[in-house]
Amino acid sequence: MNTLFYVHDPMCSWCWGFKPTLAALESELQGKVTIKRILGGLAPDTNQAMPEAMQSMLQQTWQRIAEAIPGTEFNFDFWTNNTPRRATYPACRAVIAAAEQSEQFEVDMIDAIQQAYYLQAQNPSDDTVLIELAHRIGCNEEQFAEALNSKNTQQRLQEHLSLSAQLGVQGFPSLVLVKDEQYAYRIPTDYVNASTMLNSIETALAE
Repeated sequence: MNTLFYVHDPMCSWCWGFKPTLAALESELQGKVTIKRILGGLAPDTNQAMPEAMQSMLQQTWQRIAEAIPGTEFNFDFWTNNTPRRATYPACRAVIAAAEQSEQFEVDMIDAIQQAYYLQAQNPSDDTVLIELAHRIGCNEEQFAEALNSKNTQQRLQEHLSLSAQLGVQGFPSLVLVKDEQYAYRIPTDYVNASTMLNSIETALAE
């Protein structure tokens, strides 16, 4: 069995920029490998406002991504409409809670979080926003709200983080191909061209 692990965080801005190219890669790999999404967890829970220096740094990162990856959009109103916190674990738990209801909700929740954060200037560090997004994508809202911060969801997130560490991932997004359940290959991320990653994967599979 060959598995391509996509290690990401729904509030990772480079993952947002990578989204169209990842979709193209997934399309090319249909029927060739199993693709699994792993939550890497950028930042644990906090109620503290993000320091201004970090806010400035992240805004510069958004600008850099918009320049480096054609077509990537950001709504900078986020920084004036919200009190940003360096907390992405809530969004990661939301993906797990949505996935409990269906595999499609996992993908839909990731998309909804990214749209809310980067285009609609909403704060996915807030449970109220995440519950609203669950409703928007068609989840059972009550079931989702109950699962969002449950012990089971917390444990599942820890399992994701542990697997990310086992795969040797140190940044997001990352792609790791595990061939025959034993040989791991880091696939260099190309943010604009799926074919280079596809070639790397096919070369590894042929070895």
